[in-house]
Amino acid sequence: MKSFNWNAETEKAWNERADFWHENSEHMWLKGSRKTIIPFIKSRLEEGAHILDAGCGDGYGSFLLGESGYHVKGIDISEKMIILANEKRVHNNISFHKGDLTSLQYEPSSFDAIMAINSLEWVEQPLNVLEEFHKVLKPEGKLFLGLLGPTAGPRGNSFPRLYNQKAICNTLMPWELEQLAQENGWELLDGMPVYKEDAKKLDTQNLPRILKQALTFMWVFMLKKK
Repeated sequence: MKSFNWNAETEKAWNERADFWHENSEHMWLKGSRKTIIPFIKSRLEEGAHILDAGCGDGYGSFLLGESGYHVKGIDISEKMIILANEKRVHNNISFHKGDLTSLQYEPSSFDAIMAINSLEWVEQPLNVLEEFHKVLKPEGKLFLGLLGPTAGPRGNSFPRLYNQKAICNTLMPWELEQLAQENGWELLDGMPVYKEDAKKLDTQNLPRILKQALTFMWVFMLKKK
């Protein structure tokens, strides 16, 4: 049986999806599930900060950060995504490079902040990536991490595991990430839910955080390196 290489399979999958992603990314960031993320970051991070966009895809989120006055390095495991980013998201404040979140090639304490939106789901060992993020952030640096919630359709990519087949999407839930981060050198500062339209009709204001997270398409964490 051919050995399964999670990172190689992830790169292959996202190379195959790159064109579809590129067709839809601008809408996602401006009007879809990611539209509140850049405003959330801008209200909590000083202009001019140096940010790593970890799992940048075709770079539209990086572009919005660059337009907002941040200095951004975008990395993605997919070479095709990086090609698209370098072709389509040209900005003086931004550079893009192929990179692996499980082994970041930056000096310790290189960044003021990290944005990682729906990228931790696609690694085999999330704790390893949190440790890499911790290493390259400056003391008290901020991590803005968006994790797919229980209602997110892309979680279906992990379904083959139920047939004892290999999958490249892990099953980490928001409340699990919260505990994992707090036990491994991170302080929770803030969080933001992203709901599907049906969930927006519900009164969630007085629900405990874990129940809010249970209803989400995505939960965006703001964590601080301790």
